[in-house]
Amino acid sequence: MQPDLNNIEPDIPVYLFTGFLEAGKTKFIQETLENYRFNRGERTLLLGCEEGELEYDPSRFIGSENIFIRTLDEESELTEARMQELEDELEFERVMVEYNGMWNIDSFFAALPPRWMVAQEFSFADFNLFQTYNLNMRQQTYDKMKSCELIVFNRTPKGADIMEHHRIVRGANRTCTIAYEHMDGSVDYDDIEDPLPFDIEAPVVVIEDKDYAIWYRDMIEETGKYDGLTVRFKGQVSLNKGLPKNSFVIGRPMMQCCAADITFAGLAVDGAKDISRLLPGDWITLEAKISVRKHKAYQAPGPVMNVISLEKTEAPEEEVATFY
Repeated sequence: MQPDLNNIEPDIPVYLFTGFLEAGKTKFIQETLENYRFNRGERTLLLGCEEGELEYDPSRFIGSENIFIRTLDEESELTEARMQELEDELEFERVMVEYNGMWNIDSFFAALPPRWMVAQEFSFADFNLFQTYNLNMRQQTYDKMKSCELIVFNRTPKGADIMEHHRIVRGANRTCTIAYEHMDGSVDYDDIEDPLPFDIEAPVVVIEDKDYAIWYRDMIEETGKYDGLTVRFKGQVSLNKGLPKNSFVIGRPMMQCCAADITFAGLAVDGAKDISRLLPGDWITLEAKISVRKHKAYQAPGPVMNVISLEKTEAPEEEVATFY
């Protein structure tokens, strides 16, 4: 299992390796730079952002004279100016980054010089510690999963129950590959299917309170498949004088990873005949037929809920919708 370093050829491809200390990043990068399939002596910046127990052995690198190891000690050093200085000094062809698990990933993306492009992003975690990290540092754990294309769980016991790991990853990233590496070096890949928790073929698609976040994200990502469907769900009323007559917004507070990123995940509603009886913050059960079209609530065409029926109701047990 190695990164496909020849798959994408931007001006300066960047291969980003994220995860907490002792997650296996150093070992993976060391083995990659020893492998003729992925390293033919290209001039490479190896940028380290933390110091773990393992250290690199440059003598084992292929073309070690063309591997330039540099380190950053503080997140504040991660600036476009500093990255550009390294490019001007070393004139490398590509970059490999061992990223600090406690630094926000957006800090790295913001520091990329114009010619640098992230070609591949990999995340690493110790299978046995992952749930503890997720419980105590959910924001940082989520941060390292949200944009990676591969997450590797090292030290996975043979026969371990992977469902909870799978669920946590899929709450942050629906498309990345999940790999479980065992102590003997063998690797299993996650092939668990994730069917939607509601029946999209039903005459009325009923969205349970606990499934709102999953439904909302799926509809925003694949809006077209919901065009013409009838749905029933519970949401909170938001009134806006700038919307057309008999229109309002329905939604739920939704959390991606932590309380700091809660936003209102709202949808446009049309055809409410008695909107005057609704107050901001009211909880209602709405049955509506979805049409994908332009609406003043959106900047582009989106899913509009055309009212079939609505009634006031009690707030759900958990008002904030989550993915986990």
